Amino acid sequence: MDIRKIDAEDTWEIRHKVMWPNKNIDYVKLENDHEGIHYGVIEKDCIIAVISMFINDGRVQFRKFATLKDKQGQGYGTKLLKYIMEEAAKLGGTYIWCNARKEKISFYRRFGLVETESTFERNGVKYVIMGKYLV
Repeated sequence: MDIRKIDAEDTWEIRHKVMWPNKNIDYVKLENDHEGIHYGVIEKDCIIAVISMFINDGRVQFRKFATLKDKQGQGYGTKLLKYIMEEAAKLGGTYIWCNARKEKISFYRRFGLVETESTFERNGVKYVIMGKYLV
């Protein structure tokens, strides 16, 4: 297993398969994908998990965090999230945050992220903004 930077285009297939399989693949492409830093977990020359990181004045948002269904529960996502938290700090990030699906709150709590009061719903999915200070 290897974690490395990948191109935005290399994230789209997994984002689509895992997050929004019933939508057109264009739905998982972000307008500002070209501004992000994208990472993938590589196993046997195949990308099995992805995450995208966007930095703005020390605030780091991670988005489109997805692991292939048959690879979930095996620690790949945990390793990837820990990795990008370290990368975010190395790149000068002071706060990291995400729009967490409500059913994933307990997963993100394991990394020290806490819920804010900001919540919203998009396409029938409920989200809460979670974050933590890196320094």
